[in-house]
Amino acid sequence: MQGTEAALSFLTNGLLGAGLGAGLAIIGAGIGIGMIGRGATEGMARQPEIAGNIQTAGIILAALIEGATFFALIVCLLINNSVSGAIARAVGG
Repeated sequence: MQGTEAALSFLTNGLLGAGLGAGLAIIGAGIGIGMIGRGATEGMARQPEIAGNIQTAGIILAALIEGATFFALIVCLLINNSVSGAIARAVGG
């Protein structure tokens, strides 16, 4: 009985880690995209003649950050699903 409780506690920590990982990835992406926007706006204000180039580069960088964020989110969801399945097997349901 005690071994099962320890295993469930360990697996529950896996669920907590997956949730925290997803949250941190999304927060980091939000901060990164905000910093790109701030830098692009400052660059366009200083050199309006190349605003189109700055805007294009900013959009590309934001898309790369979003791609990395989606990858991290998918990894966290896969961890969540595998840990949930392990918990269901440990409980017997």
